[in-house]
Amino acid sequence: MRFLDEDEELNPILSAVNLVDVFLVVIAALLISIAQNPLNPMSSDDVTVIKNEGKENMEVIVKKGKEITHYKSSGNIGGGQGLRAGTAYKMDDGSMIYVPEGKDNEKGAKQ
Repeated sequence: MRFLDEDEELNPILSAVNLVDVFLVVIAALLISIAQNPLNPMSSDDVTVIKNEGKENMEVIVKKGKEITHYKSSGNIGGGQGLRAGTAYKMDDGSMIYVPEGKDNEKGAKQ
């Protein structure tokens, strides 16, 4: 009958049960943090994340549906490849007007 008189503090299975409870709480917290991440691959939201805004090592991460695109800044302002597409003018009322350049625009200006 010594088994019935055994002290609960000496029982090693009780500490293992407590560890299982702690791990379940940690796992639940990790799952919640993953679900709330804006770049979660399971969500279908469109998200844009800007890291280090305005600095030389700026990064832009764009998520559209399940596709994630990553852009890194080169540190040069106005740098890159491309062609001049037109001119933008800011009016007195704050509105912007874009005038495209090209053959269609030249024909309209000559008439």
